[in-house]
Amino acid sequence: MRIDVLTIFPDFFTSPLRTSLLGRAIALERVHINIHDLRTWTHDTHRTVDAPPYGGGAGMLMRPEPFFEAADELWPAQRPRTLVMTPRGRPFDQAFAEELVQEPHLAFLCGRYEGIDERVHLHLATDEVAVGNAVLGGGEVAAALMIEAITRLIPGVMGNEHSGIEESFSDGLVEHPQYTRPATYRGWSVPSVLTSGDHGAIAAWRYRQAVARTRLVRPDLLRRDND
Repeated sequence: MRIDVLTIFPDFFTSPLRTSLLGRAIALERVHINIHDLRTWTHDTHRTVDAPPYGGGAGMLMRPEPFFEAADELWPAQRPRTLVMTPRGRPFDQAFAEELVQEPHLAFLCGRYEGIDERVHLHLATDEVAVGNAVLGGGEVAAALMIEAITRLIPGVMGNEHSGIEESFSDGLVEHPQYTRPATYRGWSVPSVLTSGDHGAIAAWRYRQAVARTRLVRPDLLRRDND
């Protein structure tokens, strides 16, 4: 997989790209990630990427030219699936990550200020994506979150391939509680079923716990299944 990121803060990605599974994916050449400084495609002394919005309003808006010129130079033959982060976008979830990992080439457009000129949304981006019901200072945090969620699903990145299956949201539920050594700590003991060796009973317990926890903390997931 190839991933391109357009941002005015390329240094933001220095640490995330070297850390944990994402660093492993890059080291194993399972994914090639290129961070591009959007100001490379500006033409004035101040390397300006923003301007006031037409019609007035607070803040500044990112201009369309750097995004389109970057796309023309970086992807002259075939445009990748191109994602722009915006609160109005499609909610990002595990199913979306599993969809995007099938793509050979992704591009992330990171906005700042009051956002990006609508023509980028309409004529360059293929997807508008929201990572939550909150407004961020820019698209970099959202892009980093999505890249990590996607790349960990690439075959060979996780040490245990079952880790991507037996986890939250993989079956529409949040994950069941998990325990490790010691069996008793400060008077709190691991549920006895988990040390019983009865794999059928363990599976049944985990499913019941996942349903109960989902009902408690994410009832919207259960309602979605019933729609």
